[in-house]
Amino acid sequence: MANRVFQGVIFQMKEAVGRTLGVVDETGTVIACTELNCIGEVREGFAADRLVAGDSFVRDGYTYRQFSTTKHNDYAAFVEGTDEEAGQFAGMLAVSLQSIKQYHDEKFDRTNFIKNVVLDNILPGDIYAKARELHFTADVSRVVLLIRVTSGNDISAYDVVSGLFPDKTKDFVFNISETDTVLVKEIRHGIDRKDIEKLATSIVDTLAGEHYIKAVLGIGTPIANLKDLASSFKEAQVALEVGKVFDTEQTIVSYDNLGIARLIYQLPTTLCETFLKEVFKQGSIESLDQETLFTIQRFFENNLNVSETSRGLFVHRNTLVYRLEKIKKLTGLDLREFDDAIVFKVALMVKKYLSSNPAKY
Repeated sequence: MANRVFQGVIFQMKEAVGRTLGVVDETGTVIACTELNCIGEVREGFAADRLVAGDSFVRDGYTYRQFSTTKHNDYAAFVEGTDEEAGQFAGMLAVSLQSIKQYHDEKFDRTNFIKNVVLDNILPGDIYAKARELHFTADVSRVVLLIRVTSGNDISAYDVVSGLFPDKTKDFVFNISETDTVLVKEIRHGIDRKDIEKLATSIVDTLAGEHYIKAVLGIGTPIANLKDLASSFKEAQVALEVGKVFDTEQTIVSYDNLGIARLIYQLPTTLCETFLKEVFKQGSIESLDQETLFTIQRFFENNLNVSETSRGLFVHRNTLVYRLEKIKKLTGLDLREFDDAIVFKVALMVKKYLSSNPAKY
């Protein structure tokens, strides 16, 4: 990785300096050079202690300037020539390479750090100590978005999302599995939920529209403290799992919008089964055919309004009333009554949850 970083810098400086530039590691091996055929050659007699002993030295027509990175690897920048100007160029090159390498290493460490915080792989007491070490701003608002690919091509969702958020000092993207990519997004103070959902929609639309990658996206709760990132991530996971059960058509699922579905998802299956038996004492919910269930769904969507529902179903009002009476006889619940309607709505969601075969409890 360091080789590529160094190579990019010296190529940019080649025209300005007009001399051969390069970098050797502590073994004397040329790891980057404007003369590509020199890469890999070992400078004979290049003692490792030379890099430790002094700031600069001259050998075989080149001026060398030592520098160290945050990883404690020792390198030396070299410039063709032994004159004073060559020494100045070598000094400037060494300073530039050291700064860029430190920035690169810090950025890489920050991403790994955030990944460990999100996955709860770091002790709470160590989080802020590590943040200070990496000069990382801990107490800013962030939100975790979990992108799960459901179908696609050879293009990586990670690459696409990384390209959408190029500011690597504020936003962090990493993979946690073959299908799951995490985005930790820094957000402005006062940003509302709708703005976050618009951002999520733009990500999913870009994946689908430009790269033919179908994905669903879960949104955790925005947090103000670094230590709470793990909680936001777990909420994003729950959002996707609950959405898979209750909102199969939705591609964006926010933990804040789960409502009663979140409560049902957290209940033991045995308790859910008991609830259904108590609600449907007169007759099983399985006794309702698909047409009846569709009618019930539209009735709920129209806020228990008989006239609106009958118009939407293109049936006479009396026909709808007859269907509602039939439901009442089968289940003992009158959906025109608010309390009964609530119980029935929850019961349908519980039945849907149990049908998804949750493997817990």
